[in-house]
Amino acid sequence: MSQMKKFLDLWGRLVFVLAILVLTFSFAMFQGGFVSWFIFYMALPFALYSLLLTFYPLQDIQMSRKIHTVQIRKGGNFSATIDIRRSVPFPLLYTVLSEKTHSSALKKRIEDERKNMLVPGFRRSYSWTYEIENMPRGEHVLEGVQIEIGDFFGWVKKSRLLPLKQVVLVYPNTVEMAYRPMESRYDQGAMAAPFTLVKDTSTATGIRDYHPGDRVSWIHWKSFARTQTMRTKEFEDRQSQDVFLLDDRLPSEKFETQIELVASILQAIVRSHSSVSYLSIGVTRDYFPIIQTEEHLQRVMYHLTKVQADLEKPVEEAVVQDLMQVKASSLLYITSRLTMDMISTIQRNVKHLNTCMCLVVMNKGEKISPEDEVTHQFARSKGFIVKRIGPENFSSVFTEVSRN
Repeated sequence: MSQMKKFLDLWGRLVFVLAILVLTFSFAMFQGGFVSWFIFYMALPFALYSLLLTFYPLQDIQMSRKIHTVQIRKGGNFSATIDIRRSVPFPLLYTVLSEKTHSSALKKRIEDERKNMLVPGFRRSYSWTYEIENMPRGEHVLEGVQIEIGDFFGWVKKSRLLPLKQVVLVYPNTVEMAYRPMESRYDQGAMAAPFTLVKDTSTATGIRDYHPGDRVSWIHWKSFARTQTMRTKEFEDRQSQDVFLLDDRLPSEKFETQIELVASILQAIVRSHSSVSYLSIGVTRDYFPIIQTEEHLQRVMYHLTKVQADLEKPVEEAVVQDLMQVKASSLLYITSRLTMDMISTIQRNVKHLNTCMCLVVMNKGEKISPEDEVTHQFARSKGFIVKRIGPENFSSVFTEVSRN
């Protein structure tokens, strides 16, 4: 239907141009005189150009896209260059180029800002470089480039979508975290954590720079004798407790912040040579049984790039079967809103659970409501660790004692 509409519109414009020619010629023939013939000859080149433009094949135009930004984080800029080539040097005047996408998050920004008008003339090749600022997180598919050409007065207009499909991934932002082995009791004033790491000191796997707090028995004395620089032996980390990270995809204005927190925590765990299991609950159940290497981390980051706030029912109903399968002794639960039902569901269904830390995502400067305060106190009375986390204190998730 759309193609038929474009066809009729083009031929309607062609008839309009022919009508202008016929009318100006008839006026000159019957009226005579300099003025009437001057009008005809003035209209003639414009009408002829419009007629030729009608039959100019847009299939002659070929395009390619080169993306300059290899990896993009949320809020970053996207830059690309469109190269246009054609074999017929027909003079083109007003040529408008625009990117087309079905991504709802990106579509409005492109339509409002990323149009460009060129006057190629007789050139057979030319290029268009553009930049999109403040890219939203997600997997965005660029379907192609829409090209529109027109004559002097807009009598004839032609357009075509040139397929040029490419996928642009915009990853969530991450914050560097100091991830350290910690004790599980917050009320002692020590550093707290949902799990503990134990080093297997029977075999050294390498050496690294000395850090304050390293044991004297770990110092690599042979290296110190050669270089006069303190180096420490590295041992293989062995988890004394299994860690299970759970987050829900409840619709919330804090969902983007929640995704960034999850990404930052997973990155910190992997880069400290530890491992974790991860479950993301929404319309789909996305489970990653082990995240230990950079390859595992990239798979999870791809998930966090695409994921949306799509959980349509209470989280305690969606996750109850999964909680019954959890074998970990430590659970890290990240949410934008903690409920008493979820607290009871975790306590009732997770067997052999020693520690549960609940990280409740807050906006910067947001004040907790009385209802949520009651819920958090209820969780603490059941032995849960509850910590309210905002973008300003992401980096201290594992190092700061909870005083909330």
